[in-house]
Amino acid sequence: MLIPDEYPMVSLLGSRDELLRVIEGAFRADIHVRGNEITITGTPDESGAVVRLFEELVEVLRNGGELSPDAVERSIAMMKMTSERPAEVLSLDILSSRGRTIRPKTANQKRYVDAIDKHTVVFGIGPAGTGKTYLAMAKAVRALQEKKVNRIILTRPAVEAGERLGFLPGTLYEKIDPYLRPLYDALHDMLDPETIPKLMAAGTIEVAPLAYMRGRTLNDAFIILDEAQNTSPEQMKMFLTRLGFGSKIVVTGDVTQVDLPSGTESGLRVVQGILSDIRDIHFATLTSVDVVRHRLVSDIVDAYGRYDVLKQQELKSVKQQQRGPRR
Repeated sequence: MLIPDEYPMVSLLGSRDELLRVIEGAFRADIHVRGNEITITGTPDESGAVVRLFEELVEVLRNGGELSPDAVERSIAMMKMTSERPAEVLSLDILSSRGRTIRPKTANQKRYVDAIDKHTVVFGIGPAGTGKTYLAMAKAVRALQEKKVNRIILTRPAVEAGERLGFLPGTLYEKIDPYLRPLYDALHDMLDPETIPKLMAAGTIEVAPLAYMRGRTLNDAFIILDEAQNTSPEQMKMFLTRLGFGSKIVVTGDVTQVDLPSGTESGLRVVQGILSDIRDIHFATLTSVDVVRHRLVSDIVDAYGRYDVLKQQELKSVKQQQRGPRR
């Protein structure tokens, strides 16, 4: 196959052919490059897959995207595991800000982002590092820029993760601030830091603990509830019923990282069974495959998943032994 002259081969194959080595390691085919011509030798299925991959990667470059070993690996995984075209996923611009463009990196992330466009209430459920909150915030900032909403409201439950608020120094606001800090950090990635205090002072952007939502009706707003696994069922109901006209809600959380006191049920765990049949509410599930942090994070998530399954099996076995044989 011939690569168009306008795309330097170094962009497609990587510095010192690092991207080419990723592709060679994923397929049982011989790949030879001479100038802008790529020759592929192998079985029809393998050769065809490599050709389709190069076509997708060229399309990513054509749409202004950049290729990295991680992007190539994710493209290969998409081709093998889903019906999504890598170019459509990696070329979807969510937000361009401060010299960089935020895009989904996996098929599930694209489905999640698409669901936010199509539905009024979206739940993004998955492990740490899958971009649940970051992508939702990018969509919120874009909606504000396009004047689809008048304000952004970001909220989190202030639940202790191994700490007690009462023992932390400072005023109530200073005690709560660490829980909201990840939301501020994401905002600084997406907006000029100098404009954020002005937007917050004007009420255009509000970052507040979940308790501050009680009794309000939120109109013309993009509302994000983060760390929703740490809400009780009553708090979840309270939050969802704040929805006003012209607003959109995104709820994000990881049901494997609940920090609630023992015996308290997570509102995020029970809400799907309550609301799954309601139109215009969508539940998006992300997995370890969608982790976009260090590749070890995905392995860590999977390892803890296996541990939790084993622990549940052992607990079930102990309960059965305690009951004794049936008569």
